[in-house]
Amino acid sequence: MASQKNDKRNSRLDQKGSGRRNFLKGTAAAAATGGVIMHELSHATPAAALEGAAPERAGFDPNRRRVATDLLGKSWWPSKWGAEDQAGASNHMGPVKTMEAVSRITTGTVYPIGRTYEAGMPLFGSRVFGMRIPGAPTGGVFGRNKIIWNDEFLATEIGQVGTQFDGLGHIGVEAGSAGDQNERRFYNGVPLSDMAGPYGLQKLGMEFVKPLFTPGVLIDVKGAQGGMLEGGTEITVADLEAALENQGLSGDAITPGDAVVIRTGWADLWMEDNARYNSGEPGIGVEAAEWLAEKDVCLVGADCWGIEVVPNPDADLAFPAHQILLTKHGIFLHENLLLDALADAGVWQFAYIFAPLPIKGATGSPGAPIAVA
Repeated sequence: MASQKNDKRNSRLDQKGSGRRNFLKGTAAAAATGGVIMHELSHATPAAALEGAAPERAGFDPNRRRVATDLLGKSWWPSKWGAEDQAGASNHMGPVKTMEAVSRITTGTVYPIGRTYEAGMPLFGSRVFGMRIPGAPTGGVFGRNKIIWNDEFLATEIGQVGTQFDGLGHIGVEAGSAGDQNERRFYNGVPLSDMAGPYGLQKLGMEFVKPLFTPGVLIDVKGAQGGMLEGGTEITVADLEAALENQGLSGDAITPGDAVVIRTGWADLWMEDNARYNSGEPGIGVEAAEWLAEKDVCLVGADCWGIEVVPNPDADLAFPAHQILLTKHGIFLHENLLLDALADAGVWQFAYIFAPLPIKGATGSPGAPIAVA
């Protein structure tokens, strides 16, 4: 029995390594109308997201390329929360949203919607998750009571593995000349030259994000479409509205400051087929991202690793929904969520609760979000 478990684990690790290698065949640059859009990840963009996506898909609207011009212009800052704001859409949080969330709680049932952190989970690019227990035990023996203890040492991209909450310092856009740190802009127009530092971000770090206690809305696209969406499938506004209608709701169920989480079914592959999980994903596109931004939500989450369609239907765009939501509107992202239990119970509205770790200068946060119904 132990041998079978080890074989299965080794197979999963092999799949993870294979998926990672496939991701790193290409580079992370994509040319776009009006200039270069740059996905400000610290690792290479998966080749699967860029290679093989050259033909524009049926029904693709070239006008969507305007997102490039919008982001390269300066009309998207200062933020509506003020020129010095670093909290983004978490500014929605307060007694009103808290009490709205409380009104969603009718049974008191708590649904964990975060994943277990472990070395075998799918990881983007060359990110790592390594935990060690130094010593056995780490400390002791001390005192007449002979106390001993264990500590852990964690080596990882702390906010960008597993269930991850993307902060405002994670994604930006190269809005000027190539390589000009003064024109690599993030939320509220903050230039990279003002925020970059070897020991953490000097601006837009996770310490500025307010704890989230707000109404949540689950949009079960998997349920509405009868199964897991395929990688590279764009979820449109029509898809979101159809799923809401299938749940007895409408777009009006989403109000400013809400957290919206989207079930694609891609989570079915987690720790079962990591290579396929890493190879791309279904998710929202430019149109749906702008629709959610117009709803003025505080957060968009999904059961996939990047919340948006990969590869993008427009081969010239790399992760534009990240830029629309995080960079332009300060709307946070919550990736690799576990939404099956909510959907199975038919819980479409709930209280979403998550307190990001206030790690000074971090680009994101791990943690254990919950939905309470």
